Amino acid sequence: MWDKPVLLRPHHGLCLAHFVGEGYSGPFAENMGQVLSDLTAENPLVRLCCRVDGICAVCPERRGGACQTAAQVADYDQAVLALCAVGEGAELPFLDFARLVQGHIIAPGRRREVCGGCRWEDLCDRVDSRWAKLSPPCGTP
Repeated sequence: MWDKPVLLRPHHGLCLAHFVGEGYSGPFAENMGQVLSDLTAENPLVRLCCRVDGICAVCPERRGGACQTAAQVADYDQAVLALCAVGEGAELPFLDFARLVQGHIIAPGRRREVCGGCRWEDLCDRVDSRWAKLSPPCGTP
């Protein structure tokens, strides 16, 4: 079990919703799959953070400890926080966060507002959100 909240970049709630095993590299895809499995099976408390998390750890875009697309992903993170009406540092069970992402971004068709132009946009267009099967968060239609 988790002894402290798991750090999670807010935009990774969208990435995880559509992840199907494709990624920047084999190690990245394997790590992403393991993170997804752990988060969905165990539903730990997550702390939303706009910095490196466990998914970023093996990303090939991270060179010398720095993200090569830092400004772009920072914008993605801020957009997710705003649309889900949560602040950086918020702590909540992972599946509650996934429900917020589904209810406030994916279901109403606002994903492109957050990450339109991302290199994985075509994949996200083709793959249904795994969060769609979750019940909606309180206060969403």
